[in-house]
Amino acid sequence: MTVAHGSRSFPAPLPLDLRLTLSPLRHGHGDPTIRLGRQAVIRAARTPEGPATLHLRLEGSTVSAEAWGPGHTWALEAAPELLGAEDDPSALEPADPVVARLRRRFAGLRMPRSSGVWEAVLPAILEQKVTGREARSSFRRIVRAFGEPAPGPFGDGARGSQRGRSAAPFGVRLLPSPERIAATPAYAFHRFGVEARRAAVIRAVAAIGTRLNASARPEPESTRKRMRSIPGIGPWTDAEVARVAFGDADAVSVGDFHLPSAVSWALAGEPRADDARMFELLEPYRGQRGRVSLMIEIGGPSVPRYGPRMPVRSIEAL
Repeated sequence: MTVAHGSRSFPAPLPLDLRLTLSPLRHGHGDPTIRLGRQAVIRAARTPEGPATLHLRLEGSTVSAEAWGPGHTWALEAAPELLGAEDDPSALEPADPVVARLRRRFAGLRMPRSSGVWEAVLPAILEQKVTGREARSSFRRIVRAFGEPAPGPFGDGARGSQRGRSAAPFGVRLLPSPERIAATPAYAFHRFGVEARRAAVIRAVAAIGTRLNASARPEPESTRKRMRSIPGIGPWTDAEVARVAFGDADAVSVGDFHLPSAVSWALAGEPRADDARMFELLEPYRGQRGRVSLMIEIGGPSVPRYGPRMPVRSIEAL
């Protein structure tokens, strides 16, 4: 069966570090929905026009893009935004030597805009109140259980050729559709390490997930407001989604377990802080607070540790 296919090239939004920019879209090294390299990425997505597989290659100052599947046209049109073409890193004016150093070090970091609310909110809900290791494991298992092989030559186990070129010897999978998740009873998520509370939130978002995706690009503010109206979607989840789905450079994760102390240690040499102190220190960067906090997360000085780490639980064994 012939798979719909298209391609385009466009100027890269420079400076651009492809891996650094798109890393927030990858949920652990075993994420089945994306394969991310320094100069290329293969990503499966559910677009408003249907499933798509997008292959991006950074070639000097140009990005070459190919896409397969019913949503290939939408994916190609949105590719520059995905790489942060609408982002303006120069808007960050360092008021601190640490931020100045991080800005030089991460000059190629751009805020991606995927316009995929469903693909951003599902892993964000899974990360609520648990360790990153637990959340990533749950995400992988849910995608493998309920997702589908992505269209095109990069589908699960696919080999062969596309216009004479060998396809990659690995596959990517689509995130489960909102309809599939909404139709899955809450108790079925327990075997993936997801308790009843998070399962209920996931199913509530899934009930309108397709509509959220359809309105994310043309109506970002109203879409974000609609998402926040769902019980269980608080400031932390909202910020996590806004940073990758809407490219919000000011989105800061409120209520994060580690972030306030990371920010306070980097900007004030204080090993412990709460959200109020974090926002006080980030105030000089209003409009770019999300970018600053992200750079501190990935490259700031290590915070001194006091006491035990958050334990890893086995919810499915309870």
